[in-house]
Amino acid sequence: MIRLAIGTLRRHRGVYLGTFVAALLAIALLASGGLLLASVLTARPPADRFAAATVVVAGPHEVSITTTQQKKKDKVKTKVKTEQLTGAPTLPVRLADRLKTLPSVTAVVADAAFPVRVSAPDGRAVRGADGAPVIGHGWVSAPLTPYTLRSGRAPQPGEVVVDAELARRAGDTVVITTRTGTRQFRVAGVAAPAGRDALPAQGAIFLADAEVAAVSGTDGPTALAIVAEPGADQAALVTAVREAAGDAGVFTGDDRARADLPGALPDYIAPISIFGFVLGLTGFAAVFVLTGTVTLGVRQRLRELALLRAVGATPRQLRRLLGYESVLLSAVASLGGAPLGIVLAEAVAARFRQLGVVPAQFEVRVQGFVLVAAAVAGMLVTLAGARLAARRAVRIAPTQALTETAIAPTGALLPRLLIAAVTTAGAITLLALVPLDGPLGMGMSFVATALLLSAVAALGPLLVRLLTGPLSRILGAGSAAGWLAGLVTRAERRRVAAVAVPLVLMFAVNAVMLLNNALVADLTEAEQAARTAPATAQLSVPAGLSLPDARRLAATGGVTGAAITLPTRVVVAQGGKPQDYAAQGLLTTGTESALDLAVRAGTLGGPGTLAASAYLARQYDWRIGDRVPVWLADGHQVPLRLTAVYDRARGFGDLVLDAGVVAAHDPAGLVGVIAVRYSGGVPDGLADFPGLRIAPTVAAAPGGDVSEQQGGWELMMIISLGFTAIAVVNTFAIATTSRRREYAGLRLAGATPGQLHRLAGREALITVAVGLALGMIVTSVVVGTFSAAQDGHARVIVDIPTYLAMLAGVGGLGLLAGALPIRLVVGRRSLPASGS
Repeated sequence: MIRLAIGTLRRHRGVYLGTFVAALLAIALLASGGLLLASVLTARPPADRFAAATVVVAGPHEVSITTTQQKKKDKVKTKVKTEQLTGAPTLPVRLADRLKTLPSVTAVVADAAFPVRVSAPDGRAVRGADGAPVIGHGWVSAPLTPYTLRSGRAPQPGEVVVDAELARRAGDTVVITTRTGTRQFRVAGVAAPAGRDALPAQGAIFLADAEVAAVSGTDGPTALAIVAEPGADQAALVTAVREAAGDAGVFTGDDRARADLPGALPDYIAPISIFGFVLGLTGFAAVFVLTGTVTLGVRQRLRELALLRAVGATPRQLRRLLGYESVLLSAVASLGGAPLGIVLAEAVAARFRQLGVVPAQFEVRVQGFVLVAAAVAGMLVTLAGARLAARRAVRIAPTQALTETAIAPTGALLPRLLIAAVTTAGAITLLALVPLDGPLGMGMSFVATALLLSAVAALGPLLVRLLTGPLSRILGAGSAAGWLAGLVTRAERRRVAAVAVPLVLMFAVNAVMLLNNALVADLTEAEQAARTAPATAQLSVPAGLSLPDARRLAATGGVTGAAITLPTRVVVAQGGKPQDYAAQGLLTTGTESALDLAVRAGTLGGPGTLAASAYLARQYDWRIGDRVPVWLADGHQVPLRLTAVYDRARGFGDLVLDAGVVAAHDPAGLVGVIAVRYSGGVPDGLADFPGLRIAPTVAAAPGGDVSEQQGGWELMMIISLGFTAIAVVNTFAIATTSRRREYAGLRLAGATPGQLHRLAGREALITVAVGLALGMIVTSVVVGTFSAAQDGHARVIVDIPTYLAMLAGVGGLGLLAGALPIRLVVGRRSLPASGS
């Protein structure tokens, strides 16, 4: 059977070329997505700042909530849900004294790490290697890496030591901004780890230990590094440290890097979601396209299958034959797909590093099991497509081998209807019940689109039959070639569906995501404009601004009202599941309002209060007056009273807290923007403030990081375009080749090559129009529902240029794919062979 399968593949190379290329692309994309996802999941910090320590103790860097459920009499189910913090809590000062008394401990070094904004005296921002953030420390913690002086001396009050990478950019004097204010320091020395100028992913600046508390605003160390005696029993030491540390985390070996400040560690949360989405989209597109190409290839061999049935082959043997062919085909494709996947993964990683989606130090780790899994997945998808195609094809009657054409047995309508009903019901449920105006909206709109596309694929011939009739009569009018093209497309609805369904996939997936994203961006911009409308100007400082400095600016003579905002992230919980949200610390001053959040209930309060967006209040069923426990950036939990619910949250945040609380518990704690009101010209006190930027308005913070969205859209376009192009070109090529006898008959009857070209072009136009019509229907359903969920207004076309560009791109691809094969088969002067 295997020899027969190999011989069949050799004989039908043209028929299975499209399937081979589709399988090759599927395996390559699955391999690249798998490698990228595995690489970010297993990525570790590029360097250990605590390399010289034996054990490191640090406060919890995540919020953990444990829930228990009584399942049976003697069984209790325990669940632990966690959410990462953006800051780090400080440790008790006395903990270091307790740790020093433990056996085998020779030293305990306290490290107070805090983010700083560094700039040159001329206002130029200074960052670490590859644009890394700069973290401040006390000089006492320098030996933990270890950092050693390359020049100069240890810092005294008013002085700092910088790493060698910063020294190249900073000069002899640096300006440091933290949540406690802006200060100028003289560079006393340059330090660096052994063998390098700086640690990857973070710059370092060291202050005199006596100044750390005043500059950082911390009341204790963020980590305690323990140095043990040589040859000490590490297991016993770790046990003793855990007992003494209580709830604090204890880190050893490679895990010591996790004790660092969260802002100093590379962030891979966003890439994980992007690469996971890419894998899901690739798998969906692979199943969608490979099943169609395999089915089409099997349909071209119906007479051959009928001949095998005539000589005694059973349906089971034919199914085995088709299965062996698909496995062999995908196995050969995996030989090129796996190496191509590595190349694609490296290219995507380079692009994402350029966009800033992944840290500059991110590297793709080639893992054999990922490549094997991608190859196996490609084989399974191709095999599944062959099995689906074989279910009907192998039931062909042996007598069909004696006819000019072989027609596949009809049937299987009930399973198609069931699949379509289930997927359509799933899409309707998602669109009707999931709150699309929240953070899950974009993801759920894609899932709903995928379900509707599955329904379109299941009902492809039926839907095509409904649309082909009117469209073929409209687009086929005006010429004999058009009239004949209309007859052909109405008769060959399965062939039309084989081309139209991939076009639906390409148009709907891309149009839904791009249009929904454009809608959110437009609404965010509109809300930002309305939110800042009361203000005369927006004030910002590129190097950052502390809350005390912002208060002084707001108190400038001539300023009649100000709204000071500090961006942060906080964690709230519902049903035992913590979730972090973008938030703002807010401080208002003066007699006039400078910020309009469109408060729909209650009033904005002050210390001890909380305001929530309408979406979040609805999601958590909060009411005015409720006490809401909130975890701040450093993990400190405070109960806040809900005093207001507001509407204009896009580009701002879902929660509003007192600015003083945010500044005290967010390690960065710097003011983002100050909205001010004044009359006449700019007050002198504002114009004289160093580095201050004054603008009529500022852009809203995007709903998601722009670079992440751009990277995601680029990958999505590549995947959908690649699969769609293969499916469409393959279908047109096979259909054109199989009609050589038909074209030869038309040529003998007097048709010119130009007339045949126009016939094929008109057929392609009708087919593409059917695909675009179905794609527009799916897009309208999802985009209209998503739009209505945002602001109550249903929109079908959000962005006209994007919509027209999608129509032109997808339509152009289909028309080009339909025009090329006929020109190769029917030359200008040649007569097609009359044989098959």
